[in-house]
Amino acid sequence: MAGKKIVCRCNDVTVEEVEALIDSGITDIEELKRLLRIGMGPCQGRTCIPIVLGILARKTGRKQEDIPLPRARVPTRPVRVEVIVGGADE
Repeated sequence: MAGKKIVCRCNDVTVEEVEALIDSGITDIEELKRLLRIGMGPCQGRTCIPIVLGILARKTGRKQEDIPLPRARVPTRPVRVEVIVGGADE
């Protein structure tokens, strides 16, 4: 699609997608993060979170500094299936 404005390059999220969710009543940054996967790509939100916070502030009339940042979650480490089912030592 020509002319689409990308907010999150890692997950190809557009301004229009963010605004549509906000317009539908979703104004919590954690919820937006889960639904759009913003902040979950290789950049871990360094690019998209500030942009989405700006859009959220503009659309809701809140100050950007009054919107709490999403919680950082430590990445999980892969576990072999054998460990889960008890067929191998850790």
